[in-house]
Amino acid sequence: MKKHEQPKSKLEEVKSAITEKKAQDREKIRMRYEATKMKLEDRKAHLQEASREMSDDLQRLLAKEIEEKEKNEKTRASEMLSIFAAHNYYADGLTPVELRTTLEDLGPTYVKIGQIMSSRVDILPEKYCKELEKLRSNVKPLDPAVARAMIEQETGKKIDEIYSEFRDEPLGSASIGQVHFGILKDGTKVVTKVQRPLIADMMVKDFELLKKLGGAANVLIEENGSKTLDFISVLEELEKVTYEELDFRVEAERTRFFKENCIEDEEKISCPTVIDELSTSRIFTMTFVDGVTLAKKDKLIEEGVDMNAIGQVIIENFVHQVMDVGFFHADPHQGNIMVSEGKPYWIDFGMIGQITEKDMQFIIDMISSLIKGDAETLVKGVESIGATGPDTDHDKLMEDAEALLSKYADVTGVNDLDVMVLFNEVTDLAEDNSVELPGRFTMMARSVITIEGVIEDICPELNLLELMTAKITERMKKSFDLKKTAIDFGKGLIDVGGKTVKLPALLADTLSSLNRGKLKVNMEVTGLDEPLDRIGEFLRYSLLLIVACVILLGSCILCLTDIEPKAAGNVPLLALAGILFSIALGVFSVKKLWKK
Repeated sequence: MKKHEQPKSKLEEVKSAITEKKAQDREKIRMRYEATKMKLEDRKAHLQEASREMSDDLQRLLAKEIEEKEKNEKTRASEMLSIFAAHNYYADGLTPVELRTTLEDLGPTYVKIGQIMSSRVDILPEKYCKELEKLRSNVKPLDPAVARAMIEQETGKKIDEIYSEFRDEPLGSASIGQVHFGILKDGTKVVTKVQRPLIADMMVKDFELLKKLGGAANVLIEENGSKTLDFISVLEELEKVTYEELDFRVEAERTRFFKENCIEDEEKISCPTVIDELSTSRIFTMTFVDGVTLAKKDKLIEEGVDMNAIGQVIIENFVHQVMDVGFFHADPHQGNIMVSEGKPYWIDFGMIGQITEKDMQFIIDMISSLIKGDAETLVKGVESIGATGPDTDHDKLMEDAEALLSKYADVTGVNDLDVMVLFNEVTDLAEDNSVELPGRFTMMARSVITIEGVIEDICPELNLLELMTAKITERMKKSFDLKKTAIDFGKGLIDVGGKTVKLPALLADTLSSLNRGKLKVNMEVTGLDEPLDRIGEFLRYSLLLIVACVILLGSCILCLTDIEPKAAGNVPLLALAGILFSIALGVFSVKKLWKK
């Protein structure tokens, strides 16, 4: 312990340890999540390699499909080119409807891509996402023998060695894969997601063609008049997301990650458990949730489920995900939340959103600047978290920020705000001034709006935003550092004092100039030079006395800090110097005023 340092109380030590542990845990969570990511080229190479691995049983079962696929590959480029030619992008750009119909014409695999992108408002403008929601895939289920052969190839075991019961009729079938119910030898009920054997290789090759054709066409998506989105950039994002969908290890890791980090109390709320030994890049097995989705609210009510209690648990857990963990379910619609034996379960982790500590601090600073009417802090925050463009005009951004803050002039606290409305307004502020905010903000806003709609449907009296507001208020209190505030305040006062010293001279000069101007313009007045000089000196020493008081106050505040070096009595030398200087300045000013 340093000399003169007061020992911390036991409570302070515990609080400090908890805060440090939370920060370490949050960083570990972020690092682990980042470690699960794979470079696009590496993932593509893995998918292509996996596609070439095919057992004798699969090759025999898929002989016809393989022959058809090889035949189609020879004409696929011309087929895709004719599809592009049939859509007149050059007249109106790639409109939302044109994008949807193009994907439909390209085939069922691209219908799946469109379905994936319909929830990715962080990549595509919202009007495009809404149009893509209309996509419906009518996909023929896999032959049960193919599904079984795929599982056997991936696990190296026969179906009868794995399951005591395996149902050939799929629970659901989609473009990329389908889901089967089974019971393991130990009695565990599971669902196994099986990928269509040829789909990965087809989509990898299709994307290569799409990028070549898209580059040649140089298609632009029109958005808000002059603003455009490069089709190739959108394609690259589509490719990344699709490859993650094709690699079932991604969803398995997200599910595992979510269960370990986002579920506080499994007695209240939970999610499926990954069966590691039955999960690869092409099959994914997890525990079966025998329940009913929130989409079937009437059935849940008939079963006697307390919807208010369910809603409260869901709200609390979602806020915990966003505010405490920084990772959240990014597609929390009614079909992705099930209720089993009175307990809600999150399912389907195809999308996980992330909010960093810096992002959370930006949100807190944004709210704080609004309450204080501080446009400069708001603008700095927007520019630091977003990417400014060549069209960004700082002065205009500041003017727009001041106009926004003027709407909230009467706001005195967080409880007076609708946080999501404010967030959307700040997002619009950035967009209007060519500042591109990270897509994760849009994803978070979309998720909050979605879960808010879910809660409003099942239990309207509950308020998600109230709980989020309470959490934000709590974080704002925790983020308030008294010591740092004291230092900043003291430094600010000294800085203001330094600037104020110059004011008397400037004021006296201005009065003299004004006086001389009047003498020249209006009339000849004599005998004013001496009184004006006396007034100027009186103002000068009066303001110096005020500056002395300001410096004294700032120095006293600095005494509360741990700034090194320190003098006797554990007083910072900077504070001591400030006190002595302010006393000397004060005495000097009083003496001068006394003579006047």
